[in-house]
Amino acid sequence: MLELRQLTVLKAIAQEGSLAAAARSLYCTQPTVTHHLGVLEAHFGARLVQRGPRGAALTELGAALLPHAEAVLERLRLAEREVRDLSERGAHTLHIGTFPTAGALLLPPAVKAVRGEGVQVSLVEGELPALLRGLAARELHAALVFSQPGDRLDLDDDFELYPLLTDPLLLVMPEDHRCARLARVPLEELRDDDWIGSADPRDPCDRVLSWACAQHSFEPVHGLRTDDYAVVQGFVAAGTGVALVPRLA
Repeated sequence: MLELRQLTVLKAIAQEGSLAAAARSLYCTQPTVTHHLGVLEAHFGARLVQRGPRGAALTELGAALLPHAEAVLERLRLAEREVRDLSERGAHTLHIGTFPTAGALLLPPAVKAVRGEGVQVSLVEGELPALLRGLAARELHAALVFSQPGDRLDLDDDFELYPLLTDPLLLVMPEDHRCARLARVPLEELRDDDWIGSADPRDPCDRVLSWACAQHSFEPVHGLRTDDYAVVQGFVAAGTGVALVPRLA
């Protein structure tokens, strides 16, 4: 029968590149690592690690086993965390992920409701890729995420998606801007303006802006970039440029 110690040893060898380094990382002796590796290889009847004068590397079979070993160890870690939460707090802990603009307005009433039912809540704040990784790794029970029309979220069929709202983008400009009094601003009127964009050019606002400007045969010029919408609005108010900001922000 496989044991967790054997899977831990395989993972450590893959990470450290030698049996001696794996032993140091696991705070045990090299003979102990050699023993567990030998039992694991005997179980499969195949060599999983190729040892040599320059260290150790997984064989093709070892590399095939590694992601399964990592998945088992990760699920155990999550189980330990959940049981420890139950033991220490006497209640189930719900791990929820959110991106900043949604967390401030959408989560508080929901968190208040579930805490009223005796459920503890742990919040993890991050951008979309980190939230999706947390869901896929089962580190998060739920998350507020976003997408643009036509985008596919990288989640498998084990997850359920519940649309909550459509968040329009608003044009933010200085109070004395030449277009500030217009009820609707033609995008081509902003051809020569500097734009304040996201620090990540793949940000949804920047992607929408680039697409929209391309329909009018120009590319927006970004004078500044920041991920903080309060900073965006501060620079816009000072007259350094214009910006697209989600209404939630």
